[in-house]
Amino acid sequence: MHARPAPGAGRTVGKRVLGTLGAVALTAGLLSACGDQEEPPSDAGASSAPAESSPGTDPGSSAEPGTGEPTAGEDGTDGSDGAEGSGEPTDDGTTAEPSDDPSDAGDGAGNDEDGTDDEQPGKGSSQGDEQSGGKGDGKGENEGKGDGKDSAEEEKPDYVELGETGERVSALQQRLQDLGYFVTSVDGAFGSETQQAVFALQKAGGLYRDGVVGDVTQQAADKGVVPRAQTSSGKVLEIDIDRQLVLAVENGKVVKIINASSGNGETYEAKGATYTAYTPRGSFAVYREENRMYSSSLELGDMWRPKFFTGGIAVHGSASVPAFPASHGCVRVSNSAMDWIWDTWGAPSGTPVVVY
Repeated sequence: MHARPAPGAGRTVGKRVLGTLGAVALTAGLLSACGDQEEPPSDAGASSAPAESSPGTDPGSSAEPGTGEPTAGEDGTDGSDGAEGSGEPTDDGTTAEPSDDPSDAGDGAGNDEDGTDDEQPGKGSSQGDEQSGGKGDGKGENEGKGDGKDSAEEEKPDYVELGETGERVSALQQRLQDLGYFVTSVDGAFGSETQQAVFALQKAGGLYRDGVVGDVTQQAADKGVVPRAQTSSGKVLEIDIDRQLVLAVENGKVVKIINASSGNGETYEAKGATYTAYTPRGSFAVYREENRMYSSSLELGDMWRPKFFTGGIAVHGSASVPAFPASHGCVRVSNSAMDWIWDTWGAPSGTPVVVY
């Protein structure tokens, strides 16, 4: 892959910084609603104490382990062996992790003889000679007329990010949809739903979670990186705490991959009591569901169409689902993803929920 010359480098770095800031902005309102007064019936499925994981080094890394305080359930019976963070992905949950070495991405599109750049989406490329300035054989860009139509200004950047529209966004959306990542429509507009799917892809591949599709993320999409199910039979809602993903699984096949955000491991106060925000691991089942905007009994906020699976812990829709753990213990997904779980996939009471 050819290196981009200095005139284009500042612009590219600036765009990448803005892309990363766009992802970080999703952290607004980090603590969402979790916690409820009701406990599941005795046969609702027993939780097990979570295993500790080391903090990660990217935006998806977990907070420091918890302090052993009660968790989001109002009576604190969900256990609190510490916070569960996102950590780094495990080797047995993905296929063909892409290399971080930019040299593995190929040599880009290269330059035509006339100095123009045939840049492909998601691939590194050289800008070639910025302009011939009319000094060559007369075929150079603008032929030295100085009319401002610099080829570097007209070309698209070598990455795709939030806010972009066009054919290469449509191609990205179609690929994500084909792989099972949650994308409802291929409309050529890189909105929040597409960004959520890109977060999920980056999590599945163990990549930096910035929501921007550059060389390495594009390689992951091209190679078909997807997580593998941990269960083999039945219809199961799997929650991967380490990689912050929710998987809809049918008989061992992952049918949908959804970006998620679980407990951040911090302590917090609610109604005069201190709790630790972590999501317990274990085998559970949906025991209660609220088909509405539901307000937490601990006054922690609202949850969209929650499905409770242990104590006050639920999978629920939220307007804020960052690429890292951020909740009081519940598992956040986007509102549209929660609608899909309710209206298309199902997951009624009794549906197994496996958290690992």
